[in-house]
Amino acid sequence: MTHTIYTDLDTWIDTHFDEQVRFLQELVRVPTDTPPGNNAPHAQRTSELLEAMGLSVEKHAIPEAEVHAVGMQSVTNLLVRRKFGAGPTVLLNAHGDVVPPGEGWTHNPYGGEIENGKMYGRATAVSKCDFSTYTFALRALEAIAKPTHGSVELLFTYDEEFGGEIGPAWLLKHGIIHPDLMIAAGFSYQVITAHNGCLQMEVTVHGKMAHAAIPDSGVDALQGAVHLLNALYAQNTLYQNISSDVKGINHPYLNVGQIEGGTNTNVVPGRVTFKLDRRMIPEENPAEVEAGLRALMAQAASEKKGISIDVKRLLLANAMRPLAGNKPLVDAIQHHGQAVFGEPIPALGTPLYTDVRLFCEAGIPGVIYGAGPRTVLESHAKRADERIDLEDLRRATKVIARSLYDLLQAAK
Repeated sequence: MTHTIYTDLDTWIDTHFDEQVRFLQELVRVPTDTPPGNNAPHAQRTSELLEAMGLSVEKHAIPEAEVHAVGMQSVTNLLVRRKFGAGPTVLLNAHGDVVPPGEGWTHNPYGGEIENGKMYGRATAVSKCDFSTYTFALRALEAIAKPTHGSVELLFTYDEEFGGEIGPAWLLKHGIIHPDLMIAAGFSYQVITAHNGCLQMEVTVHGKMAHAAIPDSGVDALQGAVHLLNALYAQNTLYQNISSDVKGINHPYLNVGQIEGGTNTNVVPGRVTFKLDRRMIPEENPAEVEAGLRALMAQAASEKKGISIDVKRLLLANAMRPLAGNKPLVDAIQHHGQAVFGEPIPALGTPLYTDVRLFCEAGIPGVIYGAGPRTVLESHAKRADERIDLEDLRRATKVIARSLYDLLQAAK
């Protein structure tokens, strides 16, 4: 009986896979670049597509003032609730917001073009793909297993790039969602049980503008910024001496991803701003990390006459630590992942950070699992020509459908 159910779930997904691919193409074709974060139009299009499948969609529009406060333009979170009977609620969460495409693409980043079995486009791998993975896994479950216990919820949010505060955090805070278990978008060759934290800061270095012909009459903010950056990169080298005990996570590190400043070529720059990203291993204390970086930069600034700095925190995402209650999720995904992919599916940590931490902080066990290649590098996530192998999408959908069946069967 059990084997027949799994086989039938797989067959349903195979039969409807062309429809699933078209659904993902439609999602990719509506941009959700964040920044600027004008993402309500994508939520509207997604809800239309879901409702055409017979799925009732709750739309939770975030008040404009709260959206603007986090630096975005519009956010509407989507929630599909399917209650089958008494028992636990399993929530599946994927985010639609993505970084802008950047340069170097050989395919239209919003085209959803298919070539050699791969779909290309921004968010094909992270993580509009899992809008489709989770939707079609749920549809297969309802069509084949016809569950009578528990509930499944699909949650599609739009602020992961900005920390999740007006996505999952907002919905949890307002009591709109309260699942017993959750799975969030990820990569299909591993189940993630822990991840790094992330601290992002904006540092403004102030000097004094002056004409380039008389530079001594000013204070060069760029030279001050270089001094700070040298101090930060020296500290980054030291981070390699700190190791995490979590398999899949190595050591802390920082990256300076954006720099701007100056007025003109013939003007000594009076202001330079840079943004840094500090990844924190699960063993680190975020408050201590932030205090240490602030002290390091304050010391470096004091060593340059006439230089002052302003430091603003942009994001603080805590690390994800596994909760004991995640075992049913891990066991189901590993079991069916091995059956579908034909190889062991490891459970480990990742240097990324995700919204799952928000659920774990609320005491809700969660893991990261979804459609994608073995590694972030292979997916080209946050790079040109992001892509997903459609066979990975198909197989991950089967794993999720099978796992949902097991989780709801356990509720009987």
